Amino acid sequence: MSNKVPQIRFNGYSDDWEERKFADFIDVKSGKDYKHLNSGSIPVYGTGGYMLSVDRALSDIDAIGIGRKGTIDKPYLLKAPFWTVDTLFYAVPKQNIDLQFSLSIFKKINWKKFDESTGVPSLSKTVINSVSVAVPSYEEQQKIGSFFKKLDDTIALHQRKLDLLKEQKKGFLQKMFV
Repeated sequence: MSNKVPQIRFNGYSDDWEERKFADFIDVKSGKDYKHLNSGSIPVYGTGGYMLSVDRALSDIDAIGIGRKGTIDKPYLLKAPFWTVDTLFYAVPKQNIDLQFSLSIFKKINWKKFDESTGVPSLSKTVINSVSVAVPSYEEQQKIGSFFKKLDDTIALHQRKLDLLKEQKKGFLQKMFV
């Protein structure tokens, strides 16, 4: 974003957004092997999402999961406590950075263009840290973050309704056509 203000804003906000590197406002941490852990209630996540549950947490802070190898273009929210495997980074916002706002930025970036490999898609901490984005005040981040969270929640709700309708239709088709 070359200009310092977005095309649409919430009322009451007019300050320029500040160009910052991810390294300035996000702490990217590495996932670890979990095979030495016992089963438990703490979810373990990989690039494809939930895998299994263990008895220890790697993080007690909500974060954003982003693939290091494989699926690098589908960042998602990780609710603490959790563990991530070594193919999934987890990014923790620093002070005065809103998690939901950060997630929106992560989802907007075309991570595939930062792919460093010739085979399996790969990202590095260095690459993530060097990406520049424009960031507003903390208050505006919170407003934007909660706006996109509400949209995501609404989409998820309608997706569930849609899935249910598809199941009902399948049931009717099976029962009506012998």
